[in-house]
Amino acid sequence: MMGEDKEEWFAVKTHAQGPAGSLPLTSEMLMNSPSGELFGLSQNVGMGWTPSKLNGHQYLLLSTQGGIRKEDGSAVALGYHTGHWEVGLLMQAAAEEITRSGGIPFAGYVSDPCDGRTQGTEGMFDSLPYRNDASIVFKRLIRSLPTRRGVMGVATCDKGLPAMMMALAEMHELPCIIVPGGVTLPPTEGEDAGKIQTIGARYANGEMTLEEAADLGCRACATPGGGCQFLGTAATSQVVAEAMGMTVPHAALAPSGQPIWSEMARQSARALMLMDNKGIHMKHILTDAAIHNAMIVHAAFGGSTNLLLHIPAFAHAAGLTTPTVQEWIRINRTVPRLVSVLPNGPDYHPTVRVFLAGGVQEVMLHLRRLGVLEEQALTVTGETIGSVLDWWEQSERRRRMRSRLLAQDGIDPDDVIMNPQKAHERGLTSTITFPIGNLAPEGSVIKSTAIDPSVVSEDGVYRHMGKAKVFTSEKDAIAAIKQGGIEAGDIMVLIGRGPSGTGMEETYQLTSALKHLPFGKRVSLITDARFSGVSTGACIGHVGPEALVGGPIGKLRDGDMIDIKIDRIRLEGSIHFIGHGEMLLTPEEGAKVLAARDPNPKLAADPRLPDDTRLWAALQSVSGGTWAGSVYDVERILAVLEAGKKALNKVE
Repeated sequence: MMGEDKEEWFAVKTHAQGPAGSLPLTSEMLMNSPSGELFGLSQNVGMGWTPSKLNGHQYLLLSTQGGIRKEDGSAVALGYHTGHWEVGLLMQAAAEEITRSGGIPFAGYVSDPCDGRTQGTEGMFDSLPYRNDASIVFKRLIRSLPTRRGVMGVATCDKGLPAMMMALAEMHELPCIIVPGGVTLPPTEGEDAGKIQTIGARYANGEMTLEEAADLGCRACATPGGGCQFLGTAATSQVVAEAMGMTVPHAALAPSGQPIWSEMARQSARALMLMDNKGIHMKHILTDAAIHNAMIVHAAFGGSTNLLLHIPAFAHAAGLTTPTVQEWIRINRTVPRLVSVLPNGPDYHPTVRVFLAGGVQEVMLHLRRLGVLEEQALTVTGETIGSVLDWWEQSERRRRMRSRLLAQDGIDPDDVIMNPQKAHERGLTSTITFPIGNLAPEGSVIKSTAIDPSVVSEDGVYRHMGKAKVFTSEKDAIAAIKQGGIEAGDIMVLIGRGPSGTGMEETYQLTSALKHLPFGKRVSLITDARFSGVSTGACIGHVGPEALVGGPIGKLRDGDMIDIKIDRIRLEGSIHFIGHGEMLLTPEEGAKVLAARDPNPKLAADPRLPDDTRLWAALQSVSGGTWAGSVYDVERILAVLEAGKKALNKVE
């Protein structure tokens, strides 16, 4: 284990000369500066900064960087995912730009997990809770460098980027900017990173060979950096960051590792220093207008339902009004979906094509013409959304990007980002519906635009009445799919997988299998868990109340009859228990039967659930739960703790 001794190991030094030069101290500094600031100067030169250059403005660069790369890009130690594999290059480009301008860059890192890597595993218990934890650590790192003049957050993926955005949103009195880490490219021939996650289910059902699975799986992530190629939670979070004005223009979905991606970091560094010079802080960027624009752009893109958890969290962190379900419904009824992209279609373009077609700026041009944008909202450029769009519409960048897409891929950019009339003609429907009913009295969520059109009636309504097959673990549910236990017409119900049961795990393993199996479009899924942003189909999640806090979904049994109606045009929906076997009830009668039932005897929190996730579940529950963004409302938590202490004192 220790290996053979070598002579040079024993040449241990006990002192050194230290850096040359002297600190640029003044009498006033020695008399009045905190000792921490003075010692910080010693540490700065100790790390190699030239003493004569210590008086520049200091800027903190934070990222989710993971793994260890050599300069040539080869791996020394792997990261959790491609999304954070190359973001160190963005950090370096931004740091060099700050240094060239006479500033002093600092860097810190909080790596992030991969939802794709943890699908169907215990790692999913930490997925959503990680967001809050990482946000807290980012904020602690920001406050731990008291001399910073501004903060840049570089992040890419499902939880790391929302965590970064939450942290910066709370820095009300600081200039802050987001640098999205970009996207990976799809293979020239092969499958995207969403579809490839179904190879197990497809192999089990005889849809592909072992050799095909091995070959396609090897090539799915065609470039080493960036988030997945579809409009999942990672890509949607990048889009939302730009919509809120937290990035420079045309930043979301840039291809990782390419020159335009690196230049974005330098542009962002210049923007951050300009914000500092002009006194533009986060409180000027993140306003109610910015949250409105985030919701508008989310609807126009057809973004991940996970942003229903994240956008309220951004608003809470910024001290703004938290969006209500009614506001989400109103916006999704008002705003048409305009983007044709994986996984929604109708044409399954990868995200890099959306970038070339103009990205967020191009979508906002259409939204401006519809009159639904808050154009006066300020961006990190120091200009309003309206002014940025004026530039974009006439820019050489726009013209050349869109021309590149047509020349290289033969794709008309107007077929990727459509105007409202063309989107309507292509059958694009609005994004999200919030079904209610005796199984979800507090509501639920479905990305209704992603239901397979072939199972939707001519009136735009998806209808499914069928018998429930109830599962209390995702492992059992996926086993049923792989082993022939699920067939067309079934309604799968997965219970006890909300915050209290699993930390509100993501169930893409199930939804992706159903999407890519021939009978899957005729199967519905209902759960108190959540879905990946790439999920499609008749998948209803976020059911509230969750089963483990008394939600009626937790009382279902195998063979119960369930009636689902989702109107994709009016964005209305219902999910009702209507009896057992051949005996059918009205929804009102069904509610009474459920109220009198005991919970499913197998219903329980996962025995492997870690204590820190249980604590997260409790704290977010008293803060308003998932519909409030799974945040920590400190005042509410303190009030509940105080009430609890008083109650315990009375008992004792």
